[in-house]
Amino acid sequence: MADQMSEEPQKMDPDRAEHTRDEARVVDSAVRRPALARQRQALILEQVREHGAVRVADLVTSLGVSDMTVRRDLELLQERGLIEKVHGGAAAIEGSSLFEPGFTVKSTLMEAEKELIAVSAASLVTPGTAIAISAGTTTFALARRLTDIPGLTVLTNSVPVADVLYKDGRSDQTVILSGGVRTPSDALVGPFAVDVIRSLHVDSVFMGTHGVDPRSGFTTPNILEAETNRALIQAGRRLIVLADHTKWGIIGISSVARLEEADTMITDGGLDTTAREQLAAAVRRLILVDVATGERRTIVGGVDETPYPDDPASRAQA
Repeated sequence: MADQMSEEPQKMDPDRAEHTRDEARVVDSAVRRPALARQRQALILEQVREHGAVRVADLVTSLGVSDMTVRRDLELLQERGLIEKVHGGAAAIEGSSLFEPGFTVKSTLMEAEKELIAVSAASLVTPGTAIAISAGTTTFALARRLTDIPGLTVLTNSVPVADVLYKDGRSDQTVILSGGVRTPSDALVGPFAVDVIRSLHVDSVFMGTHGVDPRSGFTTPNILEAETNRALIQAGRRLIVLADHTKWGIIGISSVARLEEADTMITDGGLDTTAREQLAAAVRRLILVDVATGERRTIVGGVDETPYPDDPASRAQA
């Protein structure tokens, strides 16, 4: 009888079983919850930067904390000027030095301008040379234009750029992906990326930028990305910056380079006259593409070499 009783499975008291399940849920929640409030807030900020906005309900699920905790974190982030609280969640503050939409979001902006800028940039790529391409949606548009150029060696810290060249590029092209930590804009950044880039040398660097400003120069909201882009610039003989007109006047938290460091800047005709004059005076060569006509205008050393047909200067020379 004693043996039979010892082999019989013991039944747990229902109250104790429920208590055990509650403990398990607490432990599981503790495992999933970031240890510090600032870690939670960093994760929230990353989501806002990547998607442009985030819901409280989604944060409660992903962070494993209460609704009240999430709302308190959002209030603190808003007080620091990093986000804007909206009904049911939070949104990024456009124009902020920390605002950085994700790659997918940025891909939908200024598509026509980016395509024309990419066409002009591709015309500057010589077969059989080594180039570097930074992360960004405009540089990604450029990469799609390079799949037919023979003998290229491409150094990049952009996952999408590497992907398009690996999948659609030629067998005689060499693609070097830097490695590193991934940002919302699909850039690989950090010490590992910098070390790889510093060990190499290229003929031209094609760089996208978050913002362009006369005083701050070319800027980004990501400090590690700024460091990585500076390494790319140092690896090249000349710098070619690709940026549509909406980047003018935007200032990210970290400067990458002065305007004067750019050998060439390619932008679109939506740039206002004052901005155009300031850029033309700073960079060696300014290329402007017209979305309506597809025409390209080149200003070298402040001299307009290809004026638009309706320019007064053009009519005077006729």
